[in-house]
Amino acid sequence: MTTTKIQKQCAICGKSFTPKTVNSIHCSRNCTNIAYRKRKAQLKKKEQLEAIANKIPDNRKYLSVREAINLFGVTKSTLYRHIRQGTIPAINLGTRLIRIDRSILEKMFSFRKDTFEENKSPTVKLYRLEPEDCYTIGEISKKFGISDSSVYKHIRKFSIPIRQIGKYVYAPKSEIDNIYKGKKNSSS
Repeated sequence: MTTTKIQKQCAICGKSFTPKTVNSIHCSRNCTNIAYRKRKAQLKKKEQLEAIANKIPDNRKYLSVREAINLFGVTKSTLYRHIRQGTIPAINLGTRLIRIDRSILEKMFSFRKDTFEENKSPTVKLYRLEPEDCYTIGEISKKFGISDSSVYKHIRKFSIPIRQIGKYVYAPKSEIDNIYKGKKNSSS
């Protein structure tokens, strides 16, 4: 039986590579370093935004554009567009002295929870890969009426974990049933 090597795409450069471990997401040490530097820069920016937001008193009725951006996580262009359209009334006290009513901003935008949360790592599913909790490739083929090669393609496509014990390859019943639900062979 031949073992198939799973290919992944590097999160930084986009190249296809064979991972050394299941958790590998970068093709080389260089890409790992670039990702590390990006995470550090985001963390530093987040800390700077929080420091500015913490300096703004809660009872201040009018905010500058920079304070509004930091408090509500709105981009500068969005804020100025709303001011131009008149959806956000603003007072111009001079050059770079635009003030915006805080109560109107609070109605329009929620407070910035964390604009950098989208980079969270996905939650990892845990599987029991004991033979009693799994199907063999042959059982999957017979039960759902598809070829062994199609089963392997689907396992790779949906990143289903497998375990080989002797000459049998096992895949979790729950994941296989989710893929092929409604497709049971009439002979089963």
